[in-house]
Amino acid sequence: MFPLAPLPPGMPWIVLGLMAGTSADGADAALIRVAPGGFRNGNPYQAFLGHYHEPYPPKLRKAVLAAAEDKMAPSELCVLQRQLGEHHAHAAALLVEEMGLRPHLASLHGQTVQHRPAQGATLQLADPYLMAERLHCPVVWDLRRRDMALGGQGAPLVPLPELWLHGLARPWVALNLGGIANATIWDGKRHWAWDLGPAMSLLDLAAERWLGKPFDPDGDSATGAVDLKLLERWMAHPFFRRPPPKSTGREVFGAGWLRAEQARLEALALPERMATLAAFTAEAVAQELHAWGPALPPGTALLVSGGGGHHVRVRRELNRRLPELQMEDDLKFPPGAREAVSWALLGAASAAGVAGSLPEVTGASRGAVLGSWVPG
Repeated sequence: MFPLAPLPPGMPWIVLGLMAGTSADGADAALIRVAPGGFRNGNPYQAFLGHYHEPYPPKLRKAVLAAAEDKMAPSELCVLQRQLGEHHAHAAALLVEEMGLRPHLASLHGQTVQHRPAQGATLQLADPYLMAERLHCPVVWDLRRRDMALGGQGAPLVPLPELWLHGLARPWVALNLGGIANATIWDGKRHWAWDLGPAMSLLDLAAERWLGKPFDPDGDSATGAVDLKLLERWMAHPFFRRPPPKSTGREVFGAGWLRAEQARLEALALPERMATLAAFTAEAVAQELHAWGPALPPGTALLVSGGGGHHVRVRRELNRRLPELQMEDDLKFPPGAREAVSWALLGAASAAGVAGSLPEVTGASRGAVLGSWVPG
């Protein structure tokens, strides 16, 4: 790929990554230093420079969730694209100004409001032109749809960044517990990655509905017994019977799912309700890893990142179901920064003309250089 604005050859790049995950809680901006020549040997990452999280105001978050539930007219989606672009550009500018650094390029994920891999379609909203004007640097965006044009799921795309960050010296499992749980696995020979099911999407919606909070801090309310019959019902969902490559989102495990199960959940006391939802996250992760993942040496590191890593009950349920793995917090980056760093690496790969997708992971016919460019 040849960017519309030239990037300096033969020197490190300062790259800004911007991510809004399926938790729909706001935009994360991360600055990193990348050695563009390092992509040749699988070691492009050089240093973490800074991170900033800009939460969505309640009105904007409500609009994002409405779009994810397919409850927005095209005119409203049009305006939401602009509003999300302004929000991301503001977050980016605050980080850049705080750090006193000017990025060579920005890599913008945007907010996923619909992901329909069976139809080869996905939609991430955030106007990249606003960021290009605000930062005066080129912006790469819309990184998922090239993979989909080649028959892929357009997700997950974090496996290559995980390899660039963790290396190949030992087997490992990188488990991200954002809104949706996804795993990247290096077994010493090849690597595997797919979406596992819900992580915090349902727990956060439940906290809003029954606790009046955007999330349940540390999972404090999930102290009851797990309803095993309800858990068995949920694990019969067709998603869990389908082998990878596969991806999912709020259109499957979101507000519509919670509404359909509301009466069954409200038949439980609140501590049991929240505990059963926490167990659902853990059961989905464990079942998916056991059903579709490779055999791993005992004691393989399970590197946990994302908001779900702070949920005490989710962690306890995971430990019980995955005793063969050694759970560790992935402390390489501050909380919330991980996916923004991954997106910065993917944007840098596009600028260097390096494929950012793995066909064995997404199901595409080949790997591809991802994204479209807006000049700075």
